[in-house]
Amino acid sequence: MSDIFERPLRNVIEQAASASPTPGGGSVSAITGAFGASMAAMVANLTVGKEKYKDVEPQALEQVKRLEGIMARLEGLVQADMDAFEAFMAVYKLPKDTDEQKAARAKARQAAAIEATEVPLAIGDACLEALEAAVGLAAIGNSTAISDVGVGAYLAEASLKGALLSVDINLPAINDSEFVNNAKARRERLIAEAERLRAEAIAVVGKRIQG
Repeated sequence: MSDIFERPLRNVIEQAASASPTPGGGSVSAITGAFGASMAAMVANLTVGKEKYKDVEPQALEQVKRLEGIMARLEGLVQADMDAFEAFMAVYKLPKDTDEQKAARAKARQAAAIEATEVPLAIGDACLEALEAAVGLAAIGNSTAISDVGVGAYLAEASLKGALLSVDINLPAINDSEFVNNAKARRERLIAEAERLRAEAIAVVGKRIQG
């Protein structure tokens, strides 16, 4: 796991703002995605143990467990994204004096670009699951904190779209047309589903806020 989660929040923000290339867009998106999941988890935890919500407690407990798993995945993906970026940059330090070296360098560049695309797609998958959980909690979560489900939904959607910008910038470097086409299709599906789920969650949250 990344030690970034052991640092003071101010330190993380300062490093993200510095000239250091990591944490970059993908890893920051994973961090904000974890915050989004945490907001939904908070509402679920505020629902558990309340007499008023006794009938939906099993569903709330299920969402707590699910969201804890999502947050753990996103924590791991923060480091995976930073590692993928560093591996991609390391390719440019490889020798290119001979034809064999050039071929090995080109092969390594392709592998690094693919990994640097797979990781943000995985971040997108996790954020989409957080959105699914937000939709589930929007209808049953503790009404006194239901706005935080909306916060979680907005953060999860934004984090998903942010991570997928890393997909966009890496795909042009990949020569495998089948991989590129599959990644593009996966990207479009993630965005469409995220927009649909965010809209659904916010609509329900809005109605419950209004009473």
